[in-house]
Amino acid sequence: MNSTDFEVSQTTEPVATRVWVEGRTVFVELSDGRVVGFPADRFRLLRDATDEQLQEVTLRLNGYALRWDSLDEDITVPGIVAGRFQLPLA
Repeated sequence: MNSTDFEVSQTTEPVATRVWVEGRTVFVELSDGRVVGFPADRFRLLRDATDEQLQEVTLRLNGYALRWDSLDEDITVPGIVAGRFQLPLA
């Protein structure tokens, strides 16, 4: 890796290529190959959502955001990767 590769990798935010829910955990597969999961209870609207509502998640904005239409909830992928959640871990 040369310094140019390092600089590009540090400034390019990963985006989601896939999203799914298992139980009450939301998983995101990122464009750099990582898989990140977080408890739905870390966000107010997701905490109160039914299991069926959680399953309705879709990718938006070319993988930059997660969207739950029935909950009117959007969460950015960079925010998830950075660990920016609304609620503390229970």
